Amino acid sequence: MIADDLSVLVVDDDYRVAAVHVGFVDRVAGFRVVGVAHTAAEALDLARELAPDLVLMDVYLPDGDGIDVVQTLVGEPSPPAIMVISAASDVATVRRSVQLGAVHYLVKPFSFAALSERLTAFRNAQEHITEWPDDATQEDVNKIFDLLRPTPTASVPPELVRLAPTLKLVYDALAASDTGLSASEIATVVGVSRGTAQRYLSRLEQTNAIKLELRYGHAGRPEHRYSVNAR
Repeated sequence: MIADDLSVLVVDDDYRVAAVHVGFVDRVAGFRVVGVAHTAAEALDLARELAPDLVLMDVYLPDGDGIDVVQTLVGEPSPPAIMVISAASDVATVRRSVQLGAVHYLVKPFSFAALSERLTAFRNAQEHITEWPDDATQEDVNKIFDLLRPTPTASVPPELVRLAPTLKLVYDALAASDTGLSASEIATVVGVSRGTAQRYLSRLEQTNAIKLELRYGHAGRPEHRYSVNAR
C-alpha cells in the first residue's frame, strides 16, 4: 500500500482553469497538489524542484509545447508520470503523448468524474507496483495495465446524473472552486460561450443545485457569482 498521498503538479496556461483542476485533484482521495505552473519553463523548473509523482500537463503553453516539456522530463533520471490534459485532439499530439508514455490523455472540457476515474486508476496501479512479487508473471504485468483503465464513478448528486454532459461540466467546475464563479469564468473553464454558460447556470439554479450571490462593488450593477449549495 502507498502510505502517503501522491503528489501532483498541475500545468495549465489559464489561471482559472488551473485552479479548477487543482480543485478537482484535491477532491480525490490519495492525491495532493504540490505546485501549479502556467508556462513550459515553470513546468520544467517545478517538476525538477518538487519531484511530483504525477504531472497534469497542458499542451498549449505561452512559451512552448507541453509535449516538448514531457519529452524533456521523461529523459531525466527520475521522471514523473504524465497525464496530458488539453484541448488538442489531433493525431500527432496524441501519438507523441502515447510514444512518450503518458498514462492517460484527457480532452478538454472534461468532468470531475473523468479525472477522478483516471487518478484513482493511476493510484491503484501504483499500489500494485509497490507490492510487486519477486517472481512476477505475465498476469502481474497484465494487472498493472488493467488497473490503469478507469472505472466509472459518480461525480454529481443523484438528481443531476441524467443531465446533459455540458451541464455536469458546469456543475463540476463550480464544485471544484473554493469561491463563487461568474458566468464568464465558467465559460472559460468549460469551453463554451458566456451565453451558453449562463443558460446552464440558470437551469442548475432552478434545480437548487447551485446558488446565486450578488457581489456589490463601488459602482455599477452587482456581479453575479455562482456556487454549489451545501449538502
